[in-house]
Amino acid sequence: MSVATAVRTLLLTASDVAELLDPDRCYAAVEDAFRGQADGRAGPTGILGYPSPSGGGGFHVKAAALALGRRGYFAAKVNANFPENRRRLGLPAIQGIVALFDSADGRPLALIDSIEITSLRTAAATAVAARRLAKPESRVATVCGCGKQGRAQLVALSRVLPIERAFAFDADGAAARALAEELSGPLGIEITPVAEAARAVLSSDVCVTATPARAAFLRRADLPPGIFVAAVGADSADKQELSPDVLAGATVVVDSISQCAEIGELHHALAAGFVERSDVHGELWEVVSGRKPGRRTADEVVVFDSTGIAVEDVAAAAAVYERALELGRGTACELAA
Repeated sequence: MSVATAVRTLLLTASDVAELLDPDRCYAAVEDAFRGQADGRAGPTGILGYPSPSGGGGFHVKAAALALGRRGYFAAKVNANFPENRRRLGLPAIQGIVALFDSADGRPLALIDSIEITSLRTAAATAVAARRLAKPESRVATVCGCGKQGRAQLVALSRVLPIERAFAFDADGAAARALAEELSGPLGIEITPVAEAARAVLSSDVCVTATPARAAFLRRADLPPGIFVAAVGADSADKQELSPDVLAGATVVVDSISQCAEIGELHHALAAGFVERSDVHGELWEVVSGRKPGRRTADEVVVFDSTGIAVEDVAAAAAVYERALELGRGTACELAA
């Protein structure tokens, strides 16, 4: 077999990913990835951060491996994050690619746009956590941050909880109104834009924070008994959405304790001396596998610190790739030609 024949790489665009990876398919893939961490099918994850030399943003690389059926996959996601892009240039804040490989022989299987992958897999992780950490009867949600990620988060929550009403908060009121108009009909729920997050959260069963905030805007006093909070905005050391006292008074579940201790909400709580690593209830894979219990009481406040781990990217990318092969989607190229 020639090199050109052996190495055929699929190019998959954002629109390809959106059509091939629906939320339910992504949810199943990500949940299986957490199970893979428990049963040894997932290798260790790695992360590298690199600030932009010109300022205004930065890059990160996340990498991991995962065995699915008879095939093993390795993926490396390279994302650029420049929060002012949309305002200054009309470009997305997050741009990047996922490079997917066969982990047995190193073949580059696909190059995939990362925007849809990142949005869907992050929301899927929240859904996996919410099923085990939110009250099963949760009916009211607040979404803080009404961009692409906020939309994906609300869609994900609506698939695993009986959500009937939602509040939408964003520093840009127009974004909150747009989310409400866009999703209330398709989700069949009442969505109310709000100008103040704390008051809405006090009336909620679940809350997702998906903002680029650099300073905490939710305190422990803002949280009612029994709420489930998914904090997904803090994915670098300079980002923060929750006051450290939130974690001090909560049951804390993380996607990766080492990663959250460096760049997540846990990072800030540790630095402020409010918690220690030993205070963390567990990593999500431990809850998914049953090694650690999920929600234990109706009144406990549970925080899921979600920094986004690479095994989620591998799972989502592999699901996209396998679906693309089934349907004959994507553009094949020969990188070694």
